[in-house]
Amino acid sequence: MTRPHATPAGPEADTTGRPAAPGDGTTPALTPPADLRRHLAAQLDGAARAWFDQAVDEATTHPGTHGPISVWELRLAEAGRRCGPEHAEAARVLILHAARADAGALTRVYFQGTADERRAVLHALPHLVPGPEALPLVEDALRTNDTRLVAAALGPYGARHLDAHAWRHAVLKCLFTGVRVDLVADLARRARGDGELARMLGDYAAERTAAGRTVPEDLHRVLALTESTGPAPGTDHPHGPDVPHGKES
Repeated sequence: MTRPHATPAGPEADTTGRPAAPGDGTTPALTPPADLRRHLAAQLDGAARAWFDQAVDEATTHPGTHGPISVWELRLAEAGRRCGPEHAEAARVLILHAARADAGALTRVYFQGTADERRAVLHALPHLVPGPEALPLVEDALRTNDTRLVAAALGPYGARHLDAHAWRHAVLKCLFTGVRVDLVADLARRARGDGELARMLGDYAAERTAAGRTVPEDLHRVLALTESTGPAPGTDHPHGPDVPHGKES
């Protein structure tokens, strides 16, 4: 796959400290599509639910790419108006899943879409792309100043495929942009025993202190994780079998 040039997050870029996660209590990247669809259907009113069901049926019947733009791609743009902003992200993720969008289609939607559509693509990645082909989208999101894009980039897909160097710098970006570290997928597992991350955190804390600025509380939380040794609770390996980049590459 040819990597597109990075593009700005657009007019919806968020640097104001709005919540970096959906507000309906369900995180699309962490919720199985069937459960997400049941949850969304229970939240939508009659007209919105009818539109959503039709959009999913269209995507299921005509998946992939058809012509310059597929019908399901048009539905992604309509989701905010049809379902309301609080439910649009889940609707977009489910439409992408129904369309069985591959890395190429997701890349096109991401770079042509609004910030809201980009977040939906990032949340859909763990459901649709098993390998690292879509990693350039995660890397692009981490270069933006949109805190919700940054948070979405550090979901399960980013946790699996970002190498150690990029992941450490992403965690630091969370600290200085105000993204809550509890939004970082597999944080405890990837940070556990990471001496290099501990060094970077210490340097950042020293810089803040020398400048007379407070040290974020989340920094202390991550630093405590790096000081832990052995497997994280519930795992057999410090970095888990599905995270290939536990060491610096």
